[in-house]
Amino acid sequence: MKKESLRELSVADLNERLEQAEMQLQKMRLNHAASPLENPNLIRATRKDIARILTELRRRELEQNN
Repeated sequence: MKKESLRELSVADLNERLEQAEMQLQKMRLNHAASPLENPNLIRATRKDIARILTELRRRELEQNN
């Protein structure tokens, strides 16, 4: 997920994507604990996507306060 595409989304869409990504990460972690994932780098990529979404939400919050 690119930051340019995140900037086009509304806050509600970002919150929805954040919730989906967190649920996906939790499922991947559980599946990986039971049996190794085919591509464990997906866990890292999902964590980075969550961080990007949180960063964009924080940036908008700071812009709104200024």
